[in-house]
Amino acid sequence: MTPSEKEPRWLNAGEMRAWRTYVSGSSMLMDRLHRELQDTHGVSLADYEILVRLSEQPHRRMRMTQLAEDVASSKSRVSHQVARMEKAGLVTRRECTEDGRGVLAELTEKGMAQLEAAAPTHLRGVRAHIVDLLSP
Repeated sequence: MTPSEKEPRWLNAGEMRAWRTYVSGSSMLMDRLHRELQDTHGVSLADYEILVRLSEQPHRRMRMTQLAEDVASSKSRVSHQVARMEKAGLVTRRECTEDGRGVLAELTEKGMAQLEAAAPTHLRGVRAHIVDLLSP
């Protein structure tokens, strides 16, 4: 490694401003979308994402490890989240019959109904807070 490779390439003032604007804007957007779902339907944005991912799969189920990857979260966090959602009747967990070690998360009818009820609110928020602002 050369001396120049050891030194970080610092951001200039404009790059730093752009980075910070992106970070705070992304956080504010996620908070807003979460609040809209929580206030209107009693579902968190994180739970909504789990419901969406499961609804898109054949038989509305997928391996927990893949689910964690898809929602960019740790396996442990998704495991706790799915356990909580299972208590609420939104998903069930079952053993993976292919290898016996894996666990599948499966969307229940109640979970699908929750998703169908919340989706219009989420889509309106995504359009209002980002998509329509970027579209010409």
